[in-house]
Amino acid sequence: MRYVLASGSPRRKELLRKVIEDYEILIPEGEEVTDSKEPEKVVMELSFKKASEIFHKILTEDVVVIGADTVVSYNQKVLGKPSDKDDARRMIGELSGNTHQVYTGVTLFFRKDGKEGHISFCEETNVDVVKMTDDEIDAYVKTNEPDDKAGAYGVQGLFARYIGGIKGDFYNVVGLPVARLYAEMKRKDLL
Repeated sequence: MRYVLASGSPRRKELLRKVIEDYEILIPEGEEVTDSKEPEKVVMELSFKKASEIFHKILTEDVVVIGADTVVSYNQKVLGKPSDKDDARRMIGELSGNTHQVYTGVTLFFRKDGKEGHISFCEETNVDVVKMTDDEIDAYVKTNEPDDKAGAYGVQGLFARYIGGIKGDFYNVVGLPVARLYAEMKRKDLL
């Protein structure tokens, strides 16, 4: 079976190795655009687009293409990647002292034994952030860690000191729900 990750995320690349040892990476070129506002719909639609684009470029038999998209949501509002330092401060300020959700949508397109199909699912994890001081927020933003991350933080990095608790899959917050992905692939006999 040929496995392809439709993502350039270094975090997803690392996490997928917990499920599949040997795979290749092809990065989708399409724009990550959606009209959806609900976090679950956003990640499902974008993961579908990523996996579909790559799958339809691959003509080999026995292939599985994995697309994923992760968003941070607070009060049902999607928090994307910060546009600048002030935007990062604003986002972290909203999360400080509150519980928010991280959603990852995953889509698998597959071709096996002459048959094609796809499955999609969404995983939700609740994350509690302790109350942070303005100085703590400023110090974290100055690390540049928030720059390329949804919600302006990386749970696996320096922001870990501000995580009061996680209810759900930790790896989902990093960018790929490992246990759910493994279970879905096993259920569809794709491993």
